[in-house]
Amino acid sequence: MAGQGGSRAEAHSGGGRGVVISDNWPGYSLDLFTYPQHYYGDLEYVLIPHGIIVDRTERLAKDIMQDIGDNDIVVLCVLKGGYKFCADLVEHIKNLSRNSERFISMKVDFVRLKSYHNDQSMQDMQIMGGDDLSKLTGKNVLIVEDIVGTGRTMKVLLNNIEKYKPKMIKVASLLVKRTSRPDGYRPDYYGFEIPDLFVVGYALDYNEHFRDLNHICVINDHGKAKYRV
Repeated sequence: MAGQGGSRAEAHSGGGRGVVISDNWPGYSLDLFTYPQHYYGDLEYVLIPHGIIVDRTERLAKDIMQDIGDNDIVVLCVLKGGYKFCADLVEHIKNLSRNSERFISMKVDFVRLKSYHNDQSMQDMQIMGGDDLSKLTGKNVLIVEDIVGTGRTMKVLLNNIEKYKPKMIKVASLLVKRTSRPDGYRPDYYGFEIPDLFVVGYALDYNEHFRDLNHICVINDHGKAKYRV
């Protein structure tokens, strides 16, 4: 993939589960893409263009279909950052199901996790929304998340769900971030492994801004200061 200054991304498949974007990947120049004018001056570069996100999501749908087809699934979408990825993933799974001998029946529910203030991860995590989690007892659950960092947030959610003894739990995350404090957790499916950067776009936000940005981009210091609360 051609980036800034004609460089190439050192991106490769991570064990068949994710595309690994190296720490020295310079990204794509913003000048190569269109994006909302109100974010001019707030971004460093495009890390993952929208078209690549769409293609990778379609492949994840195929992997999920191969692994858990012929099951009734409760899709638990983690809001707010996961809604775009979840909607596209579910639509791809539905399209594959229509044209396959294997059929997945899906019900979608939503839960919201609060673990960031500005760009800093908080010690305590809040779980809000969603139907009564006891309804997940005996069900096949697919959790859809936007990004997994240290893994602590997802482990808290998994521990809460496991109390109700679902039949199966799988996790699909668009991004996995390489952090200095990883706990070894990896989702069952993930689109991209990225450096320890604060990224926005494709519904990932910074204080509720940048959700309307189609590409996944790296926010700059000006953007952080502009939208800090």
